Amino acid sequence: MPIYAFQCQACGHTFDRLQKLSDADPEICPACGEPRVQRQLTAPSFRLAGSGWYETDFKKDGDTKRNLADKGDKPAAAPAPAPAAAPSPAPSTD
Repeated sequence: MPIYAFQCQACGHTFDRLQKLSDADPEICPACGEPRVQRQLTAPSFRLAGSGWYETDFKKDGDTKRNLADKGDKPAAAPAPAPAAAPSPAPSTD
């Protein structure tokens, strides 16, 4: 069940309520008793990302939305090979 945020237009009191989509919104403010409660528009506090979600599995090539799962990171390039060591001098045979 989703959690909805409400605010009283009379006193400014805000509160959350866990309810079904089919449940009626509260009309009476629990703080002041006035019938001026309105549902607030809020953003979810989580984001579905990673393998198995739209960003990685269902996105089409022509989609103009930015792929947040990619983040533009590219794999690190392989380190450059170390310079060849100069050959050690041959031991003298005097």
